[in-house]
Amino acid sequence: MPGTDDASGDLPVTGSLVVPAGALSWRFSRSSGPGGQGVNTADSRVELSVAPLDLPGLSDPQRARLASRLGGRLVDGVLTVAASEHRQQLRNRQAARERLAAVLRAALATPAPARRRTRPTRGSQERRIAAKKQRGQLKKQRGSWD
Repeated sequence: MPGTDDASGDLPVTGSLVVPAGALSWRFSRSSGPGGQGVNTADSRVELSVAPLDLPGLSDPQRARLASRLGGRLVDGVLTVAASEHRQQLRNRQAARERLAAVLRAALATPAPARRRTRPTRGSQERRIAAKKQRGQLKKQRGSWD
């Protein structure tokens, strides 16, 4: 079984969701930026693609959440992340896997519960009014030259 830092194999996203290696699609190209003599020959830039709505093990609410939160990033139902910050292809592959897992994890996160509206307590209202009156008195004292 590959380790978690391996650039191939299944991609664990959450405790219940693991993206199978067969669902991941890799694409390599030349990366821009410095790189010495190998910059024009090494395909170190990595693009990792997956169709998140077709992943096995997702419930219907999770699929709906993915569709709504990733709607702007999906092209023909495929989510693509790119990594080119490292000079080695292997490190870029690991970075792309981590980035894809983070995007999926954030999109699958359950929304925070709606805030319950509460009324301010009577004591806090009285303290607020008293502070306003004190501030007004201070400003009123500044104005007189007597």
